[in-house]
Amino acid sequence: MNQFQYVRATKPQGAIDVVAKDPNAKFIAGGTNLVDLMKRGVMTPQKLVDINRLPFNKIEHQGNTLHIGALALNSTVADDPQVQAAQPLLAKALNAGASAQLRNMATVGGNMLQRTRCSYFYDTTMPCNKREPGTGCGALEGINRMHAIFGFSDKCIAVHPSDMSVALVALDATVLVSGPQGDRRIPMAELHRLPGDTPEKDTNLAPGELITAVGLPDAPFTKHVSYYKVRERASYAFALVSAAAALDLDGTTIKSARLALGGVAHKPWRVQAAEQALVGQPATEASFRRAAEVAMQGAKAFKYNAYKLRLAPNTIVQALRTAAAA
Repeated sequence: MNQFQYVRATKPQGAIDVVAKDPNAKFIAGGTNLVDLMKRGVMTPQKLVDINRLPFNKIEHQGNTLHIGALALNSTVADDPQVQAAQPLLAKALNAGASAQLRNMATVGGNMLQRTRCSYFYDTTMPCNKREPGTGCGALEGINRMHAIFGFSDKCIAVHPSDMSVALVALDATVLVSGPQGDRRIPMAELHRLPGDTPEKDTNLAPGELITAVGLPDAPFTKHVSYYKVRERASYAFALVSAAAALDLDGTTIKSARLALGGVAHKPWRVQAAEQALVGQPATEASFRRAAEVAMQGAKAFKYNAYKLRLAPNTIVQALRTAAAA
């Protein structure tokens, strides 16, 4: 690991000022991803700004929005009675992520900003446009079984790893950000980027911007929800494919629906066309399979991940089936 300077922030603006002025500085909270990347030499910040003492760990309802501080721990959020009552899909997604030990360290803000687990990104001897722009994408012609089937480019086919972010996208969350230019709100669906020609840019955050909270509007998805995650090792593994599903039912008729996928794209993948295909339909296997067909439009596989073209629609159907039966 490279040597670095450590700074403990006591005020939000002080932390923002340090990182905004120094391109080699990074915020650190739980450090469950950043420290790993530093140990492997993938990221080499020269200064770490510890933000754990900042006042961003509250979970509270404000009007018709549930506000969750960016420094709230994943385990705390998943177990919080307000979250379980108002946003149970988020709790399910958090409990599907990582291990209990990591959930006790990882923060909401850090979870959103974790970087891809593509093996070519982590291996500094291999080409990777995300790690070192212009060197190429080793996964394109390499071992790409974990990689994207939507939204990729010829520069990068890596996938976003966060389970929590998939649920947040499905629930129309808003990310609250503070930075050198002041405060702003970013729809969760716009926080992460597709790779395009600049895969090194994971998000639309400006330099020095700090996530302070996430807001989730109250919605009728408090009962019929499911986060279904397919992975190689149930105790601790990232998703091959995951699906966040939420249904609002009138008897057996679907009044509204939310559906988003993980493990399939460079960002959490919301499939609104599939949601619309469910509205007004009976909550049946046939409806779920039609929605899955709609969701898969435009999907394309590579040499080793063609299995996802079957796994993804089956995951969608299972998530919807489980949500309907909840």
